[in-house]
Amino acid sequence: MVLLALAWLFVQPPAAQQEPTLEPAPGNPVVVMSTSLGDITIELFKDKAPVSVANFLQYVAEGFYTGTIFHRVERGFVVQGGGLTASLEEKPTRRPIQNEATNGLRNVRGTIAMARRSQLRSATSQFYFNLSDNPRLDHLGFTPSEFGYAVFGRVLSGLDVVDKIGAVPTRRSDDLDGLPVEPVTITGVRVAQAPKQL
Repeated sequence: MVLLALAWLFVQPPAAQQEPTLEPAPGNPVVVMSTSLGDITIELFKDKAPVSVANFLQYVAEGFYTGTIFHRVERGFVVQGGGLTASLEEKPTRRPIQNEATNGLRNVRGTIAMARRSQLRSATSQFYFNLSDNPRLDHLGFTPSEFGYAVFGRVLSGLDVVDKIGAVPTRRSDDLDGLPVEPVTITGVRVAQAPKQL
């Protein structure tokens, strides 16, 4: 009987461990991005990526992201959005911003970074979430192919929503690879915690 009890102890799965609650650093703003698949709460690294964060918050204040879609889903890599409508029209943006890829932040799972074209300084409104650690997107040097992509925040909660987006069926449309078959729409982005003014 004792042996059976011991055996029972050994085959029991360990108690589920609760995910640690992530807290934003003092002074960093927090936004909630509502999507058709759920909400994503994001800390913005104002201290490390001030230009990218100010740019993102300006688009948020303008309501720019409402009605845009995630137009690029690469399973296990990234999900990208923030620039196209459901009819695949690109929204007009402000001028490109400085590339802050040299800020020391890494493209690790759960971070958000500025999407851009091949030109180093071409990021405007579009962003992507890293579905996994992507060191090849980090700043590795000063040539165009090595400069990297600027991380400017991280997911505090809703990483499961990011993963859901990263698992949707996709198709090819014109020059877009990884376009979700059913649109995944951003229904709004709001500031949940503004940075304290000194």
